[in-house]
Amino acid sequence: MPANLNLDYYYGSEGDQYSFYRIPKTLLTDPRYKCVSLEAKVLYGLLLDRMGLSVKNGWTDIEGRVYLYFTQEDAMRMLDCGHNKAVKLFAELEHTGLIERKKQGQGRPTRIYVKNFVLPPLSDPAPEPEPPQSPKDGQTSALRKPHPAPEVLTSETGKPAHPETGGLDFPGGAANKTEKKQTDQNETDPSILPPAPGRTKDWMRMDEMDRYRALLKEAIDFDLLLQEHPYDGETLEGYVELMAEVCCSRKDFIRISGEEMAASVVKSRFLKLNHEHVAYVLESMNQNTTLIRNIKAYTLAALYNAPVTISQYYASQASHDLAWYAAGQ
Repeated sequence: MPANLNLDYYYGSEGDQYSFYRIPKTLLTDPRYKCVSLEAKVLYGLLLDRMGLSVKNGWTDIEGRVYLYFTQEDAMRMLDCGHNKAVKLFAELEHTGLIERKKQGQGRPTRIYVKNFVLPPLSDPAPEPEPPQSPKDGQTSALRKPHPAPEVLTSETGKPAHPETGGLDFPGGAANKTEKKQTDQNETDPSILPPAPGRTKDWMRMDEMDRYRALLKEAIDFDLLLQEHPYDGETLEGYVELMAEVCCSRKDFIRISGEEMAASVVKSRFLKLNHEHVAYVLESMNQNTTLIRNIKAYTLAALYNAPVTISQYYASQASHDLAWYAAGQ
């Protein structure tokens, strides 16, 4: 058994010092990437890291390609740069072919496809072909021998079909008696091709859920919430899932706090929630000691009412703290 090395502990922020962003070595060594700026390569490393979250969430399109959401504001915050710089870096990666962006319109975030950076190895230039050599004297080159014209067979007898008269005086129809078989459809007729597979309703609903998850996570600054509440990751994921489910619901009304609310109103309220609202709901739920029998309905009501009750909650908490402080004096 090895001896105890008496190693020291990690203190405070030291526990997170070995979380790395990876930049592929190829981007720094392959001469074909020399034109890409170092900042753009760092941004590519951030996008590679974010792609792991996309895989975890199942963000793939109908063709199975992984996509992610990474806004210009994310780049500005993580690279500590201005808006124009972030726009330039995204454009540089897209121009090089390292990423592909697809706008979805109607206020929805742009999908980003991170392209595979691996390139085929550089090959040596092909040797120049040697000039053809002329045949020696007294020898006949096989390359110069004329090849006999292929015989055309008739469709009925299988015998060679030749013009009945030589020269250029024979009738045009006598040159070739082969009859071209007529068919109703040819090989390029699009009517005989199998129909392209359409997107099923399940795929469309999954895609819609993905879009709303991304919108909600961006609105509430999900990554920051995970940093502030590292032990509540599953709870926060559950909040996003509940809200996305409501946003994709086909019902006209959603039950909130025992009342039927218009689905459009509930959806609009959820899409306007921010980081403070969700942090407030999480804190309130953690402090609650009462048994909750219908946790889904309770959570939906808490999220829906968060913008209305957050001010009263913190005002009441401040009054309580001031009263406790005054009593202690």
